[in-house]
Amino acid sequence: MRTVVFDLDGTLADTSGDLIAAANACFRGMGAGDLLCPARDAGVALRGGRMMLRLGLERLGRGTDEDEIDRQYPILLAAYADAIDTHTRLYPGAMTAVSALRGAGYRVAICTNKPEALARLLLERLGVLDRFDALTGADTLPVRKPDPGHLTETVRRAGGDPGRALLVGDSDTDRETARAAGVPSVLVGFGPSGADMAALEPEAIIGHFDELPGVVARLIG
Repeated sequence: MRTVVFDLDGTLADTSGDLIAAANACFRGMGAGDLLCPARDAGVALRGGRMMLRLGLERLGRGTDEDEIDRQYPILLAAYADAIDTHTRLYPGAMTAVSALRGAGYRVAICTNKPEALARLLLERLGVLDRFDALTGADTLPVRKPDPGHLTETVRRAGGDPGRALLVGDSDTDRETARAAGVPSVLVGFGPSGADMAALEPEAIIGHFDELPGVVARLIG
C-alpha cells in the first residue's frame, strides 16, 4: 500500500501564532514581556518549543541557559495546550489534497515532532483527526525525526509499505528523515521558510497543495 506521510507544523497547518503565544506566556512569567514576534519569528516557532525559548533567552543575553529552557518547557506546553487552536489554520487546499490522495487509494498519515497528545488535540480541534490512518509524535516511539525509524513505523501503523512511501514536510529535518529512510520528500514552498527549500534539494517542491496529488503520482506511482 502506497503511503503519503505529512509533517504537521508548517506543513499541514500554520501553528506559529499559537506556539509564539505560548512562548511569550513563559517570558511574561519571567518578567521579560513578549520577546517573540509572530511575523518575524514564525520560522523559529515551527521548529519547536525549545527553539523558541532559546531564541527568547538569547535576546535576554541568556541563550546558553539550558536549565531555564528545561524549566520553562513544560510551562510552554501547558500554555500551548490551553490555547492550541486560537490562531492556527490549515493551509489552503491541505485537506482537499488529503481527500484526493485517499480517494486515489493512498494511505495518509502524520509524523510530527510535536508531542503526540498535543498533535491529537490540535487535529481534533481542527476536525480532521479521523482523516488520517496513523499519527505518531515526538514521544510515540523511542526515536523521532530525523531518525528514519519514526517515518517507517508511521507508515507501518498506517497499513502501508515503508518502501512505497513519501514524506511531505517543510524543513531540513523532514528532508533528512526521508533521505535516511530511502524515500522521496516533497517540501512546501509556501511556509515561513519556503524560500530555503530549494537548497535542500528535495525530489519536489510545491507552491500549493493543489499540486500534491500529481507530484505524488509521479514520485511513487
